[in-house]
Amino acid sequence: MRSLLSLNRPTGFSWMTSLKLRLARSNFLRSGIVVVVRYFSAVVMDDMGLAVSRSPLERLEFDNVALKKLPLDISEEPGPRRVTGACFSRVKPQPLLKPRFVAVSNDALALLGLNAMEVLNDPLGPEYLSGSKVMPGSEPAAHCYCGHQFGSFAGQLGDGAACYLGELKNPSGRQADGRKVLRSSIREFLCSEGVFALGVPTTRAGSLVTSDSKVVRDVYYSGNPRKERCSVVLRIAPTFIRFGSFEIFKATDENTGRQGPSYGHDAIRGQMMDYVIETFYPEIQQNHTDRVERNVAFFREVMLRTARLVAQWQCVGFCHGVLNTDNMSILGLTIDYGPYGFMDRFDPDFICNASDNSGRYSYQAQPAICRWNLARLAEALDPELPPGRAEAVLDEYLPLYNTFYLGNMRKKLGLLRREEPEDEMLITELLQTMHNTGADFTNTFRCLSQIPCPTEGDGEAEEGVIKMAKDLLLEQCASLEELKAANKPSMDPRELAMLMQLAQSNPSLFQMISDRRTVAMQLEKLGRLKELLEADEVEVKAKHREDWATWITSYRQRLAREVEGQSDVQALQEERVKVMDGTNPRYVLRNYIAQNAIEAAENGDFSEVSLRSSNDVTRTVGFSKGRKKRAVSAFTCFSGFPSHGLIFLPSLCVIGPAGVEGSGKAFLYPAGSGAAELAGPEGGRGAEE
Repeated sequence: MRSLLSLNRPTGFSWMTSLKLRLARSNFLRSGIVVVVRYFSAVVMDDMGLAVSRSPLERLEFDNVALKKLPLDISEEPGPRRVTGACFSRVKPQPLLKPRFVAVSNDALALLGLNAMEVLNDPLGPEYLSGSKVMPGSEPAAHCYCGHQFGSFAGQLGDGAACYLGELKNPSGRQADGRKVLRSSIREFLCSEGVFALGVPTTRAGSLVTSDSKVVRDVYYSGNPRKERCSVVLRIAPTFIRFGSFEIFKATDENTGRQGPSYGHDAIRGQMMDYVIETFYPEIQQNHTDRVERNVAFFREVMLRTARLVAQWQCVGFCHGVLNTDNMSILGLTIDYGPYGFMDRFDPDFICNASDNSGRYSYQAQPAICRWNLARLAEALDPELPPGRAEAVLDEYLPLYNTFYLGNMRKKLGLLRREEPEDEMLITELLQTMHNTGADFTNTFRCLSQIPCPTEGDGEAEEGVIKMAKDLLLEQCASLEELKAANKPSMDPRELAMLMQLAQSNPSLFQMISDRRTVAMQLEKLGRLKELLEADEVEVKAKHREDWATWITSYRQRLAREVEGQSDVQALQEERVKVMDGTNPRYVLRNYIAQNAIEAAENGDFSEVSLRSSNDVTRTVGFSKGRKKRAVSAFTCFSGFPSHGLIFLPSLCVIGPAGVEGSGKAFLYPAGSGAAELAGPEGGRGAEE
């Protein structure tokens, strides 16, 4: 996972970084290693009394605050087991065979006070950053947490493919093998740094190490498994504590019958809240002497950051894919990159997770699901957080989300001077037109900066401007055949007819095997497909032109009000273009780009995974599309980024004691300000790797 962006940094927040290694598939155990260290210059003496430089990774000084402030189960019994009354368990990482670097992120490693070239040239670098060798001062442990997965309480989860190594402050489980493979590690590495470059709060990826160790994976669940290389992503964040961390205290769930492993240990809940608030929300701790008021303020801040985060996802067309409570950061960061996806054509029902048959985690469902997850967090914090006070905070979520979303969208449309009541409708009509025409989400928004503000006396040129804008936007639209393919129902018509009949005759049975939303979505696609089958390409293109002409006219009218009273329209136009091009990315990490990099890497060519940074581009991330240069170009030139961070190493073939069937992660958490986590399988249903 990656570090939080400075522009979204909590007030008074002291950064710690966490590294997390992903070694197994997302639907396997998760394990993570969290390390917190304090960086200092150091040398050692050889037998001749001469000063010898140490490995830069050996100069990280661990203080492991999380293990000191939160209960630790000292048993090192291997394998999944129930962990009661503890937040961490001791584990012993197992090494990879011949680990070696695939790529590193200079900006992410800098959060730890490390220089990328020094790390790359360090003979011990791949071993330390893959967990094959434990850094001096680290204390490997696995984090125990629970989670609601696809709406059902899954009970104890925790680390299985990653482990906590320790914490530092620098100057500037589920049953499976706990391994992550190269293809899923590449997807995570690229997206972590790419999402950061888009200005979205997220954990970071410091490095990607692969090895000669192999595991067997059935990529397409087709009965044709193959051997794949084990790989590890070094993830960095202030902490990897998530909503599910507090669900270890949950009483028996009435639907699943599962219970949190630390139910009844209320003192530990309070201890964990104290640790999180004191460490990551110090101003809240300082400003509230009353414990209940402090806890309410803490929950409100988590709610606010979550609303802001999901609004940013929606505005860049990002779909997380597995928004379980164990994948929700307590700091409002994007964590756990599993079956994520960026939309190509705009589709509110876009689903990036092949296991999400009901569309629970679809693009348009994300804001509501995040609120649902916040409600589960509130339940987990009771009685430290009174239910009535929590509900009042939750009532603030939707208005806050709408405020963040509209603010972002106005920037994307270049509406900088005024906030008009009809702006919401203008945005809604834009998205509806994009959906109807199959327009590309990213490219369409990028094109809008080329539509200028009207100027006085240019009435005769208006028709030409609208024609130019139409031609530009029509290039981003889908063909008739593409629209037919996009609107083909995923459900067989006979199955759909059966479900409709069942909904009428036996509603209870219907609810057990499907839901009305899924059926309605399939019926809508079927109706649209019928219309498309009866149309030809000429008719479709003509309708597209008409739809876009209508919207562009409304947009130009709104831009006219934007320039009212402005003495220098040209200066305003230049400002609009700058803001819009800095908000609407030229490229995002589309699936084909990641797949190109994966295929090259699996053939030994890591060049397309190499991360490049630029100091002259801000928040305009480019994933180059050329045949020879398809690697991610993550432009990360944000200033004022906190310098505290944690290191998280891979959970090497370790099945953490906190693991349960189907999960496994290990975390590395920060001391004082953050933690590092190893990216293990993103656990839970829906992981595609």
